[in-house]
Amino acid sequence: MADQAPSRFARPDGLQLAYRLTPGHGPTIIFLPGYMSDMEGSKAVALEAWAKANGRAMLRMDYAGNGASEGRFADGTLASWRDDAMMLMDALTQGPALLVGSSMGGWLALLVALARPERVAGIVGIAAAPDFTEWGFTDADKALLHTEGRIEEPTPYSDQPYVTTLAFWQSGQALRVLEGDVAIGCPVRLLQGQADPDVPWQIALKLAERLRSCDVQTLLIKDGDHRLSRDADIDMLIRTVATLLDQI
Repeated sequence: MADQAPSRFARPDGLQLAYRLTPGHGPTIIFLPGYMSDMEGSKAVALEAWAKANGRAMLRMDYAGNGASEGRFADGTLASWRDDAMMLMDALTQGPALLVGSSMGGWLALLVALARPERVAGIVGIAAAPDFTEWGFTDADKALLHTEGRIEEPTPYSDQPYVTTLAFWQSGQALRVLEGDVAIGCPVRLLQGQADPDVPWQIALKLAERLRSCDVQTLLIKDGDHRLSRDADIDMLIRTVATLLDQI
């Protein structure tokens, strides 16, 4: 666990976003957590420890309604969390950035790169889940969202139920990226477990195909799960980030 409280950044609406900024040389690593996750996850913490040991700049953050940030989780949408990430990147970092996105954070990394092509010099996706509002919901799920306004279901990743609101789902549908060319030209590395019960590994291949960049590498881990947080997985993540930082 972290030994001190995170820093705070006030959005224009006054809501306080929590973040941790490690000074160092760039490009700045920016970690984007997944859905119902936060910046204290094992991958983010391990990557920050590596960054500190190697004098690398890094930014961790909690979107509004997640982790130590203010707000209600149910008020968040894909667009609002994308905007939180861009706000902190713009306000707290300068120069090139390497976005590391886990699950939904991988989708957000793509959206940030599309909006800030001049800033994003590379992307690492960990079980990246672009367009999961499309392929991750059955027709019955979508019908329930429209009648009830939300879905609550148990999740192995938290004691709290996994909540999806209609507003989040609609936001995701409006921000799909896999329908055609993904106009991102920077280097991209995709780490994907083939035993992932949440994100089909074929999504990584589809994303790799759609990306405009020619510098795309997809690494499939045959026994890898969704989190990819085993020691060997985290070692692989750090090696991937280190190699890409030396390249960009």
